[in-house]
Amino acid sequence: MKNIPLSFVMLLTLGVLVFPARAEKADRSKEMNIEADAMRYDDVKQLNIFSGNVVLTKGSIVMRAARIEVRQDPDGYQFGTITGTAEKRAFFRQKREGQDEYIEGESELIEYDGRADTVKFSRKALLRRLRGATLADEITGAVIVYENLTETFSVDGNATKGSSTAQGGRVRAMLTPKPETASASAPQSKTSAQPAPALRATSTLGSVPK
Repeated sequence: MKNIPLSFVMLLTLGVLVFPARAEKADRSKEMNIEADAMRYDDVKQLNIFSGNVVLTKGSIVMRAARIEVRQDPDGYQFGTITGTAEKRAFFRQKREGQDEYIEGESELIEYDGRADTVKFSRKALLRRLRGATLADEITGAVIVYENLTETFSVDGNATKGSSTAQGGRVRAMLTPKPETASASAPQSKTSAQPAPALRATSTLGSVPK
């Protein structure tokens, strides 16, 4: 059994998990395209409301929902409120920077903040990482926040008190190890073999393979 850093165990116990995930940085400057069954524009609030089988794309980002509200501030930053239903949650997908990996998320409510470059999943939140088409990691919690600028996700297992969507105040995670490279898995000769470094205790989370 592999040793697990104490800080990692503490984070799971507290219901919060953070791990790195480098998103496609070019997405931030790409145009936003939306398709829907209907659209309504509020000129006073500078708000576009799309409803009915809505599909939003922005670079490698894909969002699908029953309803999406989009507004743009005077500086050109875009903000979206993506709403699903209890039967069909809203969906988010984005490619990781320079890799054949994708981040996918689902929840009843997704909030996109173009200025802060964050995506927040609320109510029945689920997040998964795929290597190509293969599921690598999967995490569920009450609230999941994807921070593109700091390249991290944070997962909170504590649902609002009295909420029907509470999940026992716990984060649930399935994490797979990073595949070994050819050089790492190749056998070493007796002359070139070096002793393995000793394990050291750590007080930080460190890097979880992404």
